[in-house]
Amino acid sequence: MAAPRHSSNCVWLYARLARKLSFISLTEKITIIVSKKMKERFMKSILEQAKTCFDTIQCENLKELLINNLNGLDIITSVTSEESTRKANSELLSSFISAKKIEGGSAKTLTYYENTIVKMFSTIKKPVAEMSTNDIRTYLAEYQEERHLSKVTVDNIRRIFSSFFSWLEDEDLILKSPVRRIHKVRTDTLVKETITDEQLEQLRDNCTEIRDLALIDLLASTGMRVGELVRMNRNDLNFHERQCIVFGKGNKEREVYFNARTKIHLQQYLDTRTDTNPALFVSLSKPNNRLTISGVEVRLRTIGKSIGMDKIHPHKFRRTLATMAIDKGMPIEQVQCILGHVKIDTTLHYAKVNQVNVKMSHRKYIG
Repeated sequence: MAAPRHSSNCVWLYARLARKLSFISLTEKITIIVSKKMKERFMKSILEQAKTCFDTIQCENLKELLINNLNGLDIITSVTSEESTRKANSELLSSFISAKKIEGGSAKTLTYYENTIVKMFSTIKKPVAEMSTNDIRTYLAEYQEERHLSKVTVDNIRRIFSSFFSWLEDEDLILKSPVRRIHKVRTDTLVKETITDEQLEQLRDNCTEIRDLALIDLLASTGMRVGELVRMNRNDLNFHERQCIVFGKGNKEREVYFNARTKIHLQQYLDTRTDTNPALFVSLSKPNNRLTISGVEVRLRTIGKSIGMDKIHPHKFRRTLATMAIDKGMPIEQVQCILGHVKIDTTLHYAKVNQVNVKMSHRKYIG
């Protein structure tokens, strides 16, 4: 008996057969129509390649295996229908979303992921295993041009695609992610504005409702996300310790702290409440429903416009607090904890360097 010959060809052949069979099992309803001669040529090609790494007995076993498995097929025209491609891609996407859900992804994030990938599928009508780097790159370029998207948005889409195809690669459903060679989109570094002390006082002075005053003070003193604010309940507040519990991204719980001014205004606001809704912030009119994110955004925008401030939104208070804290010397790790960031790099993105302090430091250390 000839000794088995092991080589990289053997590994390649195994991988090729395994991946072909794996992909066919995913696409299920493939119609293949091939003549008897084509079937024989297919078998001959496989067996010729097998001779380079299998011994005689193994080759005979492989031949028998191919005959048994191909015998029942009337044969195959190669190509999957558009419907079967759509179904196969949809099943893979569903599996990916399930995996991300288990990892703790929020419903909002998962919906965004799914919608983004479905849009890509509707344009690139190929099985995921056949999508190339050029397909993805062309799609991103054309999508950006059609929708007039910012570089930041395009890079977010690229990251979603990268996550999806990397998962497929990790699961051995594709050989290599086509997004691997599409690099991060370079974005312009913009210094985003913060709210000055004078502007904050103007906003407070122009609040006609104690609810709005309490809301602005809570955002300004805690730096919490607007999504965290609207989910808060009355019993999340601890007035004695001037702190409250919020649930951040991924339902992560953390403590945030507010100042004495915020405490007073929150107490005054709650004293005016006659409803039984457990929510901390509710609508002014009955039935006093819990405030939504859009409700907070609209209210702040309205107050801002009334005094000539066009770009007042909840996130600006968060950026302002991060900038002020770092500017006053708070360790970046503590700022990270207050904001609830997993990565410290994210905290640094919120921090705006005070140019006056740069000038003073230059004079102090350089002369």
